[in-house]
Amino acid sequence: FHNVLCLSEAKGMDIIMEFTNFKMLVRDEIAKRTGENYKVRLNDVVKNNGVVLTGLTVMNEDSNISPTIYLNNYYEEYQNGNISLVSIVNDVMDNYNQNRIDKCIDMTKFLQYEYIKERIVYKLINTEKNKELLEDVPHMEFNDLSIVFECLVSEEEMGNATILIHNAHIKLWDKTVQELYAQANINAPKIQPYDIKNMRDLICGMLCENERIDLEENVFGDNASECVRMYVLSNKNKIHGAACILYPELLKDLATAIGSGMYIIPSSIHEVILVPSVNCDDGESIRQMIREVNDTQVEMEEILSYSLYYYDKEEDKVLIA
Repeated sequence: FHNVLCLSEAKGMDIIMEFTNFKMLVRDEIAKRTGENYKVRLNDVVKNNGVVLTGLTVMNEDSNISPTIYLNNYYEEYQNGNISLVSIVNDVMDNYNQNRIDKCIDMTKFLQYEYIKERIVYKLINTEKNKELLEDVPHMEFNDLSIVFECLVSEEEMGNATILIHNAHIKLWDKTVQELYAQANINAPKIQPYDIKNMRDLICGMLCENERIDLEENVFGDNASECVRMYVLSNKNKIHGAACILYPELLKDLATAIGSGMYIIPSSIHEVILVPSVNCDDGESIRQMIREVNDTQVEMEEILSYSLYYYDKEEDKVLIA
């Protein structure tokens, strides 16, 4: 492998290889760098929407947990000639060292409901694209989506890791799905508080001053008021923030403040866009936009839905528009 890396650096290009060979070479080099007291493994991990990724884990003798570093994007960048094998190995090592946890966690504690109940939260996933997963996890239907549950592990123990709750867990705890939902309704707004910004401020905040001035003058212009009345809703850490639409009273309070119902655009599993109905009367154009964005801009595992939703202010209910 050392010879391959040297060849890569010398010629300024990498030898194209199959993904199987690629991931084994990366694994072997990481194992060489970490030493004999570490175990380096490759695992296929089923992610959201049935996407299967190859993860690499590094486990030392003093720890029973490890961050999972996915190699698929590295391989794609490598195939496109954007990164060398040397750079990939270096980046994987940096990623591991920044996120490693050098201690053992007593995982048996997570089998005790009283220990984890205040850490139970929920997330939204697409029902059709996650049929196999939903057979094994407690869930509640929410239009064409499903609410599933996870335990948000404290930062002191494992950083921002989560443990997905399976049917075996609630059987062990003697709990129902409804009880999980009630607990998550209490926990999620407290430990994953919502964050909402209007679209104009969000976009402008990403730009330098000259770009922002140009956007204000040439793009927003007379439509500035409409942009202000489009809102991006997520949680503070921007992970699975689309579930904020489940927070008790949140949509009701927003609709009351706005003075109308709202269209809900499923931007991704991490956020939604809220558009007051008084600002929009063309649902079909929004549906077309959702399809185009999902197909071209959103990673497969981060797609939430191709549907457009509507929050009915009078019924206090989210429906498919």
